[in-house]
Formats: sequence, structure tokens, C-alpha cells
Amino acid sequence: MEAQLSDVEAGRRFYGELFGWTFGQTGEDGEDGESEGGSGDAGDPASESERLKEPERPKEPERLKEPERLKEPGKAERPGKAGRPGEPQQPGTSLRAYLEGEPVAALVRKTDGRMPTVWSVYFHTPDARALAERIRAGGGQVVTPPHPVGELGTAALAADPEGAVFALWEPGGHRGFGRRHEPGTFAWAELYTRDTEAANAFYGDLFHDALFGPDADPDFGRAPVADVFPAEMPPHFLVHFLVRDVEAALGTVARLGGRVRVPPFETSYGRAAVVSDGQGASFALLQR
Repeated sequence: MEAQLSDVEAGRRFYGELFGWTFGQTGEDGEDGESEGGSGDAGDPASESERLKEPERPKEPERLKEPERLKEPGKAERPGKAGRPGEPQQPGTSLRAYLEGEPVAALVRKTDGRMPTVWSVYFHTPDARALAERIRAGGGQVVTPPHPVGELGTAALAADPEGAVFALWEPGGHRGFGRRHEPGTFAWAELYTRDTEAANAFYGDLFHDALFGPDADPDFGRAPVADVFPAEMPPHFLVHFLVRDVEAALGTVARLGGRVRVPPFETSYGRAAVVSDGQGASFALLQR
């Protein structure tokens, strides 16, 4: 997964202090160098059993049950063009984020100021071109066709029938997450949609094997938009990062120039709050 930002250096300072990430610039040849970041609050590892429970209240994000639950078979950040560590950043520069030396995300400078400032979710696939065709056949849209990213892999950008945008990653030299479901790392991705049944059908078809296979272990769910956001909010994915104490993390977000978009609320998989960084990229903090 990656954040599309106007100011990557500001993102380095914000996320470095909030999650304790360090950073390294990454080029399309796959070389990267880790540099100093910051330290901050991060959370306890998630309880795996909690991830499979249904919400007990109607107004909380809904976890998906078999056969409805959705499986995200994998996610990976797509490094863009970058210079060597220490060189001035150019438009399109990517900073790969690390926790204890393992990749956990990426920050990418927007090449066009009209592009949204967002966190993008990537779905792992062994064949991006074949999956892109299935997305079209299922009523979705391929916004950016599969294309190589140096020797790192193949990327594509797509949208589901309701317009929620996500990305595809076919790994080459870069496999994706080195750590997740740990303090300061990815914990959950929630799709907020207007038609949950249509979402079940679309994503269930795309990722059928991962959903119904013997090793299925979802870290991806869906909920009606109106359960958490105003009714006019468009369908979208929301990335969740684990923290030890959501209230303390909210204080850090505010101190660093971010905003609280949705105050803490209870879900079956933990206590969550929706925030945005100083540039407007929204994400959730999750306390198990």
C-alpha cells in the first residue's frame, strides 16, 4: 500500500513520528537505502480470533462471514521513480517505509496536483493482466492498465462497479509487506460501500480461491458507508494501522498537524478512529 502525497518529506516526518517508521528512497531498479525516520506510538499485535467475529451493533463496520466475507490475498506498495538515498527528490519520488528493517508501506509524490491525496490499497495477484480482464467482466473499470515498474513488479489501478478505487500488484523483485498485523503496521482494510451485497459478489468472484480456500484468513471487510461516514461520502477503501492506545495516538496526530475525521468507535475487531495526515490522506487507527 502507498500514500499519494504532494509533500513526501512532510509525510516522512508525520508517519515517522506517529508509527516509528524509517525510510529509504527506492528506484525502479529495486535498489533502496534506509534512512532515519521518527518514533511514536504503535499498538499491540492483533488478536487473530477477534478478526473473524461479527459486529454486535448495526452501526459499526461489518466483518464478512463465510460465504460473504472478503479475502484480500495480499497488498504491496508500488515504489515509483526515485534517486539514490540522499539525492534531492523529484516529482514521482517514492519513499519506502520500514519498521525494524522490514518494508511496511510507501509514500509517493503525486505527479499531478489534481490527483487525490489518499492511501491506496494494493491486491496481490500472480497475473495482473488476467485479473484486470476479470475486473472489466465483473462490471469494474481498469483506470490504468497493468504496466511494469522496473524489475519490482507489475502494477495497475482499478475501480469496482461503485467507483471504489484499488490497485493490483504482480510481484517481481518486490514482494510487498515485510511486516503486518504488528504495532505500527497494516492491520485491516475496510471497504465502505453503498451496496454490500454487490461488493460481496464482485470481490468474492475476483478472489474466490483466497476467500474459500482452506487457508483463507481475511484482513479485509466491508461496511455500508452510512455506518461511519456522511451519506454523501463516495465508496472507498480505508486502511487501518495498529496502535497501542487510540486516544494517545489521536493526540500525536493532532500535534503533528493531522485531523480527527471520525472519533473513536467500537467494532468487533477493536476500537477505531478515522484520521487524516497534514495533507489530507485519511486512514484509521485501530486498537485491538
